[in-house]
Amino acid sequence: MNDLIEGVRTEGEVLIDGNDILNSHTDLVVLRKKVGMVFQRPNPFPLSIYENIVFGEKIHADGITRDKLDEIVEISLKDVLLWDELKDRLNEPALRLSLEQKQRLCIARLIAIKPDVLLMDEPCSTLDPQGTQRVKN
Repeated sequence: MNDLIEGVRTEGEVLIDGNDILNSHTDLVVLRKKVGMVFQRPNPFPLSIYENIVFGEKIHADGITRDKLDEIVEISLKDVLLWDELKDRLNEPALRLSLEQKQRLCIARLIAIKPDVLLMDEPCSTLDPQGTQRVKN
């Protein structure tokens, strides 16, 4: 996350599947498919709700069909208990959502690509008890 910040220095190794991700030869697109991150504060992209969720899948899956993307959106939103609230609003800007909905959307965006590693910095800090329980399960 800091690779483009001037003056940032890293030391040591961070190994995933025996590969040092800090190595200059690491393919960052592949790394971002393997490792997903959700921050404490939600950070939806300035795109529609739908496009937020399919963003990663479009990058990683060549030739994916619209039907498959629709399925991914529905499953991901159901997993974070947002489908019933948003199924008729998928083309609306994600930035219009409430804070809690934004956080659940970010989690849905993460699980949509099915990363091998999930890094989550207090992802439930903006969620209600039901949403928190769902994330924990």
